[in-house]
Amino acid sequence: MIPFRKRKDGRVVGRFQEEEVHLLVSLAEEVVELARAAAKPDGAAGIDPALVRLLPDAYPGDAAASAEFRRFTAAGLADRKEANARVVIESLAQSDGDLVEVSLDEAQATAWLRSITDIRLVLAARLGILEDGDEGDIHDQESALQRVVYDWLAGVQEFLVLALQSRR
Repeated sequence: MIPFRKRKDGRVVGRFQEEEVHLLVSLAEEVVELARAAAKPDGAAGIDPALVRLLPDAYPGDAAASAEFRRFTAAGLADRKEANARVVIESLAQSDGDLVEVSLDEAQATAWLRSITDIRLVLAARLGILEDGDEGDIHDQESALQRVVYDWLAGVQEFLVLALQSRR
């Protein structure tokens, strides 16, 4: 990834290698699927820790109140998570050889930030990361790779925040 930068017109621009694009699109598509699954009223959210991280209980310790809250809010939250992920997917659809350049307005950049947060929440749940400083359960090559992706996404997110804060 070539770090994001802010142009004079206020748009934020970043470049990604083809492999990074495939990874980001795949992860964003997974968030869409997970958000949809978490919003289902059949109780599937309690099975997968990643689903719980995407749409956590509003009232821990009160299953009935949480279920009632989820009944009224889960679909809307899932819609917003899906919309944010779709912005990532669509902005990466423009390919130019080995590099893909994304040019984001402020709303799109905000959607990217939210979607990256969702992706990192899913990865954190898969790795058993509960708070800053946790290393996670890295016990095989797949979990080690997930940790690398988790950390890489933190860098992508940081570069995007810094570009948005730039006064240029």
